This record gives sequence, structure tokens and C-alpha cells, in this order.
Amino acid sequence: MSKRFFSILCLFLLFACSKNDTPTISFYYWKTIFKFSEKEKEVLEENKVKKLYLRYFDIGLHPESKLPIPISPIRFEENPKQYQIVPVVFIQNKVMLQPKLDVKDLAQKTFDFIEQINSKNKITCQEIQIDCDWSLESKNNYLKFIEVFKQLSKKKLSATIRLHQVKYFKKTKIPNVDSGVLMYYNMGTIAPDSLNSIYDHKVAARYLKSLKKYPLYLDFAFPIYSWAVHIRNNKVVGLRSKINSSALEKDSNFEKTSPIFFRVKQSNYKNGVFYEENDLLKIEEIKTKDLKEMAKDLEENLMEKPNEIIFYDLDEFNLNNYEKNTFKQVISCF
Repeated sequence: MSKRFFSILCLFLLFACSKNDTPTISFYYWKTIFKFSEKEKEVLEENKVKKLYLRYFDIGLHPESKLPIPISPIRFEENPKQYQIVPVVFIQNKVMLQPKLDVKDLAQKTFDFIEQINSKNKITCQEIQIDCDWSLESKNNYLKFIEVFKQLSKKKLSATIRLHQVKYFKKTKIPNVDSGVLMYYNMGTIAPDSLNSIYDHKVAARYLKSLKKYPLYLDFAFPIYSWAVHIRNNKVVGLRSKINSSALEKDSNFEKTSPIFFRVKQSNYKNGVFYEENDLLKIEEIKTKDLKEMAKDLEENLMEKPNEIIFYDLDEFNLNNYEKNTFKQVISCF
């Protein structure tokens, strides 16, 4: 009996550990108006989502004074009270590049504005996230900003991390935050060639081995968005969001010439954009197999499993490209 009891106990502990090791599913919400569609509510419920990362506002530079200003703050049309909310502030790198930047003033104003939004909408938060793709030239201002902001907020502080900041962390340095979120996308250059700038397995492979050496604990953000690179005379003229292959296949103005390229058959307007005859659209999208590949590659190169996978971003257009159990399949790879 004792041996049998011991075996059952071991199996129970093994099951419990494996269950606890599975990351939770979270989402970024990157729209300026907070209101769920029925599809978005359905996905949140199906995946038992408890935490949302809400973009509260961007920080850019005033075109004349060159002083930092908040851009497009979020507006709530419904209350997210059933979710744990993490306010996210995206700071354009050109802000941190300002040589005479008053970092303390910027940190104070940033925190105050977050608190105003929370107070107005009766939101409490335990964590704030700063999103900035800082560079070698801006790192001193950025690192100082993080230090000051952390002292002001007295909350858990996380920061987004890019692949190059992981591989070259001795040069780019590591912000003094409680944890990081590795943005596992936007890996390549937006160009007319066939490279997928959102995710490319070969590009990702160049960085994977660096993960075990990175000292900061990381969760991961995976892409579920798509866009089209608009090409004219072999030059990129713009990025067109919320376009995918299935949408263009149904439009008689476009002709599919390869798995990822569409040619404009006749000049037309689509979603407010003018397309000239013979323009090209290169579709860059993320399939379920890509998400699973990302998860498996990361799992093989981590010292510590992530607590959560955050999908970017919660939007009905994006969600319609995936089957019901896609997100659960992805986290099960860890």
C-alpha cells in the first residue's frame, strides 16, 4: 500500500508541476478606445484571461517646442474591472535622444497622467510597463528615467525588451525593472524583398542562444497581427494594417502572383488608400505554425520558463485569423 501511495503521490506532484509550469495567456490592447467586441469577449473567456496590458498613451515630441507630450490617450467606453490591468506607456526613442531632456520632470508627468486615467476610470493597478526601443545613444536618459519612475510609482515595473538588447546587453545595459517582456517580433527590415519583417525563423535563430545569458527575468510577447507592405516601382511606399491574404483574394482588384504577393490589376481605393495599377502588396502575417515554432524554439533556449505569453494584440481582425484553441496550443509548447 505504501509503495502504491508513493507512486500516486509522485504522479500527482508531477501533474501539478507541469500544470503550474504552463504559462498563462494575456493580451495587449492597443486601441485608443477601450470597448470589447463580442469576438474579443469570447476569446478572453475561452482562454481564461485575467490580465490585460493596456496602452494608455504614447509620448512623443511637440513638433515646434520639441518638448515631450502625451499622444492619443486611451478613452474607456466600458470598465475593465474584471481584469488585472497593466498600464503601458510607449515612449518614442526620439524623446530619450533629447540631449537636454528633463528626465525627472518627464517621469513625474508620466506617472501623474497614468494616475489621472486610473482615477477617472476607477482602475487600480499593481504594475506599470514602459515600452521603449532605446538605443546606445539614448540609454543614459532611458535608464535614468526608469530609476526615477520606479521610485515615484512604488509599483511593480516591467519593461519591453527587444532581441538586440538581449544579445548586446553589456552595451545596451539592463533597465532596473522587476521583469521584462521580450517582444518576439518586428525582427527584420521592411523591404520589397520576400523577408517577413514581423517574424523570420533564421533571424530569430541568431539571438536565441543569448537568452540563457540574459540576467533579467523575461516573459514573452508573440505577434498575431498582419500587414501589407505597399510597393511601387520596387520601393516601399507604406505599411497597410488590417490586410491579409484572405481579404485580398476576395477583391477582384487584386491578383495573387505568389503565396505572399498581390498585384493591383486596376487602380482603386481600398480602406481609404489609393493603389495604382501594377502596385504590389506583400503580405506579412503570422500563422499558427509560426507561433508554435516560436514557443518551441524559446522553450529550448531558456533557463527559466515564462509565467505568461502576451499576444499582440487583442483585435477582432487579428483573432479571426486563428482557430478557437490556437493560444492554448501555443502555451502548451512550454
